[in-house]
Amino acid sequence: MNYTQMTEIERYQIKAYLTAGYTQKAIAYELNRTPSTISRELKRNKGLRGYRPQQAQRLANERKQRHSHLKIIDATWRIIVSLLKEDWSPEQINGWLNHSGQQSVSIEWIDHYILTDKKAGGELYRHLRCQKKRRKRYGSVDKRGQIKNRVSIDERPAIVDTRQRVGDWEMDLIIGRIGGSVLMTAVERRTRYTLIGFAPNKTAEKVKDCIIDVMAPLASLVKTQTYDNGKEFALHEAIAEALEASSYFAHPYHSWERGLNENTNGLIRQYAAKGASFDEMKPEEVINIMEKLNNRPRKCLDFKTPNQVLFGINPTIALAS
Repeated sequence: MNYTQMTEIERYQIKAYLTAGYTQKAIAYELNRTPSTISRELKRNKGLRGYRPQQAQRLANERKQRHSHLKIIDATWRIIVSLLKEDWSPEQINGWLNHSGQQSVSIEWIDHYILTDKKAGGELYRHLRCQKKRRKRYGSVDKRGQIKNRVSIDERPAIVDTRQRVGDWEMDLIIGRIGGSVLMTAVERRTRYTLIGFAPNKTAEKVKDCIIDVMAPLASLVKTQTYDNGKEFALHEAIAEALEASSYFAHPYHSWERGLNENTNGLIRQYAAKGASFDEMKPEEVINIMEKLNNRPRKCLDFKTPNQVLFGINPTIALAS
């Protein structure tokens, strides 16, 4: 009979049989296991408070990870560390390794590696993104007035929702210090490709100029733009004319209608903290943020990067020793 690993269900069954007074030999018979297997399970995974299935499963997993760690070559760890320093998440690293023919390392073990590094005084953990809970709005009323010739998202072509084509963008601003500079963000829905622009303030005129300057080089890849209802987008018609695109507006306080853009703004906040001034931000800093996001694999893209999907550019980082 070929040996198979003890399952978590079996561990709960062992606990139940022990509680009922079964001997190790009787438990082995009930589970179709050898008595030595049951004996080894109890010796290796029993704690100070006796045999507990949840603890036994955790101990078994940790032992398995330790053994797996011994098989991971140094070159793979160097790649993982380099990718962590590029702000890739453990899930993105795991997916990219699996899809690029590199040695596979589990998400759990990458997490363990980061934790071990932190306990040793390392700073790899600082490259992980923090997940903050978002507050919901209840019964909010739009008090910002109406944008002239605003076209509702309800009239947007249905194909935009399918993400089957390239050219549909979600638009927003990231506000820095009150009264100061802002970052314009545009995210392409199918490829997740991100553009970031810098505007000295959030007046409609300056925002219009920023959007046109940043998106003009990709004008052939701009079919629609979906905005929120901020007055800073009041000159959407001029933008649409310059880019030969159509503009649409989400419903007030329906941020999920531009969920991709909202999520991307959260990623950008890792580099541009809320309330921080953007006045001293250099153009190369903005470009660096864009490159990080567009050169980072996405699970929804089968762990390809936005650059790969849109332009066929493969990531070149972290492959050297």
